[in-house]
This record gives sequence, C-alpha cells and structure tokens, in this order.
Amino acid sequence: MAQAVEEWYKQMPIITRSYLTAAVVTTVGCSLEIISPYNLYLNPTLVVKQYQLWRLVTNFLYFRNMDLDFLFHMFFLARYCKLLEENSFRGKTADFLYMLLFGATVLTGIVLIGGTIPYLSVSLSQIIFLSNSLTFMMVYVWSKQNPYVHMSFLGLFTFTAAYLPWVLLGFSVLVGASPWGDLLGMIAGHAYYFLAFVYPRMTDRRPLKTPSFLKALFADEPVVIARPEDVRFAPAPFDEIHQD
Repeated sequence: MAQAVEEWYKQMPIITRSYLTAAVVTTVGCSLEIISPYNLYLNPTLVVKQYQLWRLVTNFLYFRNMDLDFLFHMFFLARYCKLLEENSFRGKTADFLYMLLFGATVLTGIVLIGGTIPYLSVSLSQIIFLSNSLTFMMVYVWSKQNPYVHMSFLGLFTFTAAYLPWVLLGFSVLVGASPWGDLLGMIAGHAYYFLAFVYPRMTDRRPLKTPSFLKALFADEPVVIARPEDVRFAPAPFDEIHQD
C-alpha cells in the first residue's frame, strides 16, 4: 500500500506534486499547531503596511481543518490539477504555472477590490483563504476543455463535464456552505479560459502570453542525436560517382 502511494506521488507532474505537497504540509502543520493560520491568511493591511508579502502566497496553501471537506478538496486538487498538467498543458509546464499565477492574481484582486464595494464587502471580507477558489478554478478550466466527458455525481445522476462546476456549486449550497469561494473560482477560471483560448481564436492575439523567464525555468532539453564514434560509412562506389 505504501509503495503504491509512493509510486502515485512520484508519477505526478512537477507543479501538481509541488502544490499538493505544500498544501498538505501547511494544513497538517496548522492542525498540529506547528504553524498558526493567523500568520497565513490574506490581510491587505498587513501586506501593505507591514510588508508581510508571504500572505499573498500562503493563503492559497491552507485548506482549513483536516476533515471530510479537506479530503474532498485534496481529491479535486490532485485529480484536476494533474489532468490539466498532463493533458491540456502537456509539455507546457510554464504555461500551466502561469495559469495558476494568473488565477491567484485575479482572485486576490477580486477580494481586495470587492472588499471596498458596498454590498460585496460583507461577503468578500470573510474570505481570508483562497485555496478552495484556486482549486475550483482548475475544475472550471478542465470542464471547459473537456465538456463532453460523461460524469456521475455520487451515483445519483449523470451529466457532462461542462456542468461540473454548477453541480459542485449546487452541492455546496445544499450542504450549507458559502458559495462565494466557488463563484470566485468560476470567475477566475472563465477569465483565464476566455483570454487564453477564446479571445486568441477571435482576434489572433494572445494577451496571456507566458513570460520568457517562466519558459526558461521549464525549458525542454533539446533532443540531440549523436552519431556513434565507431560507425563508419562506406564511400560510394567509384563507378557511381563518375557515372555520366
């Protein structure tokens, strides 16, 4: 069993494995009171005035208590993050990382700007961890790229993947959870999908071109076919060379 889990973990692509590891370590550390969630949550005042810039990252790593909801989100993180990186972004690790950075930026901007708008500030000010929203964004992007995949929800009914985000959103409402986290993930996912896939087909322009420094980090190694030193190629026959 342990060996199977180890093999499954090692076979994950690099971004999925890194994010999953950071999320599990952070959440377990908080559950064991090794790390305090108060040092991780998104606080604009502390970020701007006290330069606690790490909060812009750590709020995406903590998934609250280690309960059924935590396992639920870890499953979605491991599954859909892996599916995206291995299929839609196969050989495009830098593009996949840029998608996550774009999503994190959009989510942070929505919370910070929306927190200053009446009627929205009450709901958005309560969102201090955006890990669930970023996970939901990946689910949304995957569903848009695989809209005809047939799925089943708890064995109760079947649907196509295009409706997966809405099914999960409805389930969150039914169990009494706040829908804001899922809605923010859908907004960020739709913004990325439109700018990365729809808009370029409409205008032949790519507003979300991955920066060159990210591509340099994950540059594919060139395939070099070397000729063995001990191989000798026979010269062409003399009569073929001088044939009229």
